[in-house]
Amino acid sequence: MLLENALVHYYEEVRAALRDLLGNPGDTAADEFTPGVELPELTPQMRDYLSVSAVAHSPLPAYRGKSLALLDLTKNPATMTTKTFASLVIVARAVRFIQDTGQRVTIVTPSSANKASAMRDAVLRAIESGLVRADQLNVVVIVPEGSVGKLRGSELHTDPELRARNPIAVYSGDNPGTVKTIARGFVDQYGRQLEVDRKTNVWYTLQLENYLAADVVRALAESEFFPAAADEPRLHVHAVSSAYGLLGHAYGRTTLPAEVRDRTPASQYFLVQHLGAPDMVLSVYNDGSTDPRHLPSYAYQDDSGLFTQDENPRFPAVTFDPRETLDPTFYTRNPPTSERMNELIHGQGGGGIVVSLAECLARYGQARAFLAEAGIRLPANPTAVREWSLVMAVVGILNAIDRGLVPQNDILVHGSGSYAAGDFASMTVRDAHRVQDVEAMRQLVLDATDL
Repeated sequence: MLLENALVHYYEEVRAALRDLLGNPGDTAADEFTPGVELPELTPQMRDYLSVSAVAHSPLPAYRGKSLALLDLTKNPATMTTKTFASLVIVARAVRFIQDTGQRVTIVTPSSANKASAMRDAVLRAIESGLVRADQLNVVVIVPEGSVGKLRGSELHTDPELRARNPIAVYSGDNPGTVKTIARGFVDQYGRQLEVDRKTNVWYTLQLENYLAADVVRALAESEFFPAAADEPRLHVHAVSSAYGLLGHAYGRTTLPAEVRDRTPASQYFLVQHLGAPDMVLSVYNDGSTDPRHLPSYAYQDDSGLFTQDENPRFPAVTFDPRETLDPTFYTRNPPTSERMNELIHGQGGGGIVVSLAECLARYGQARAFLAEAGIRLPANPTAVREWSLVMAVVGILNAIDRGLVPQNDILVHGSGSYAAGDFASMTVRDAHRVQDVEAMRQLVLDATDL
């Protein structure tokens, strides 16, 4: 199944979700700007703008009697991640505000990389589709230094005017999550001031509801094109940092008519994380606690050079480093979404597992063969992989099946991101601006809006 323009196909449903989730003005602080919840009319320009929001569903090879399938959300060649969907909807709301008021909007967002690429792509698409001018809408992103190589070059970088209006900030401190603190602090301290000084509205978009509204397309497409069986619960597998996508799917299920929703059992959710940020899995199995004392103890093996453990099957049996960062995409510690996911998993079913790079490499050939059946082409050399999300999800569920952790027989893997060297022109630190604090961020935004 290929749904070529999911956001157009479900445009009215996304509109309704925005109104439901964000339609109450009291949900936002009185002094914080938002553009409202309305989307532009669905003109040919908007259809072109949204045309990269494809969704595909394909069967994967069965494994140990389990039926596996892939929900591919990576079809936009300019991002190759699911962040496309929310970014297109977020920018579309800014477009509607600009069209209605004539006022400028500056989007400010922290990211581990993929959200930044998707937001930049959405802004570029809005300009190229003729929905807004370059002087009406811009985006400033801030990412950890270790993620810069995952950012994608585009006309926002090669065009001098667009590059000046849409800069990339890089934070080089030890804690990647500080990018959120800097961006949030800048908006809180100086957002309203920029409305006066630069005549632009500053929008901090990192609000869960902004993402839920777009991710309803997962549940809507599932219900329409590949519903679960009436007597078999479906397990949804996702490599997560904060699990926005699964929460969006769960919310999308609630928007279905009751008679449609009740035809299939409640969805069950399975989280896949890595050792560098395993907090959501820890939280599921430790009453909400993410205390590192809940982690298993690893012992170094002289004969293999690996660290091993066998006390907890939900954590890697082997790893090169007990605190490794498999992929900097997943950098969020203690995400505020854990409580919601815990409620869903404990109430409806599911679970989670943590994987290591050693495990992903050991099963890489198998994962590559599985995904090839769904048209996903992984490089023959795993060192070329730049986004491990999809490999993590596949290896995680295969490990979980092998370890007897998955009673479900109907398993849907959410393909949230997959790309490799050669798929894109990557950025470097030289292409960005170093920002270590709120004041530096303020100066960067001032420069970007003084044009």
